[in-house]
Amino acid sequence: MTASPGNAPAPGYRGRFAPSPTGDLHLGSLLAAFGSWLLARHAGGRWLVRIEDLDPPREVAGAAERQLRALAAFGLRSDEPVVRQSGRDALYRRALERLLDEGRAFHCHCSRTDLAAAGGVHRRCVARAPRPDPAVRLRVEDGSLVAFDDAVQGRHGQDVARAVGDFVLRRADGYWAYQLAVVVDDAAQGITDVVRGADLLDSTPRQILLQRALGLPAPRYAHLPLVLGADGRKLSKSEAALALDPQRPEPALREAWRRLGQDPAALAGAAGVDALLARARAAFDPARIPAGVAAPAPAIAD
Repeated sequence: MTASPGNAPAPGYRGRFAPSPTGDLHLGSLLAAFGSWLLARHAGGRWLVRIEDLDPPREVAGAAERQLRALAAFGLRSDEPVVRQSGRDALYRRALERLLDEGRAFHCHCSRTDLAAAGGVHRRCVARAPRPDPAVRLRVEDGSLVAFDDAVQGRHGQDVARAVGDFVLRRADGYWAYQLAVVVDDAAQGITDVVRGADLLDSTPRQILLQRALGLPAPRYAHLPLVLGADGRKLSKSEAALALDPQRPEPALREAWRRLGQDPAALAGAAGVDALLARARAAFDPARIPAGVAAPAPAIAD
């Protein structure tokens, strides 16, 4: 870890874990939850849970409730009432209307097919025909270079105009885009530190641009290494993404602890979830979190 978001107590530190209800909790999501919880506790701050249920076609019935029950079984409970994005439409709508009114966002009729020749990067509208319900995109000016210091992955930069282009804030099907919702929610909840998986590292420059457009503060970022399946894909997209057993939380917590680069010996002899978490809080060293996309593989088969 190149910088430590919790080497000294951070007044007002507020972190969060924000799963999407597209399946049950697996080792990769536990690593993100446990890592964000440990960093919040190390900083003497608060840790929140937010359910990012903005994409009904991808949601699995009952997954959000099972995720929350599993987190409780692992001793990871939100310090404040759980927030669900599906109930925050008015917040997103106000933010979008502001961006439209200020000319920072625009309606776009382009389809994926229209943008295929440009590799999916939108720099101007090339729609072949108007759509009844166009998407809304953020207007990204040429030369929109964004760089930030990630507490785990180090310095990261992106030319958003060239790499991503004008990105979607509200989809053509009417659903809110992740980029808008996460920025609005992090600001509304006063999140100071975003700790999540490294698969979202390249989304961060877009979110920083959007924060600037809305006049919102940028939190600090820490992107944790991912747990990959045997096929080399992120675990949630891999056949290896088996659900964790809430009846046996300790082995999974120990494995997540080890993949966060922490000393397994620190948890030796801890019996029960409460004792294990107390040991983990006392021994956690943010500087040991490994940089890179992939978390260390297990010493034995999972």
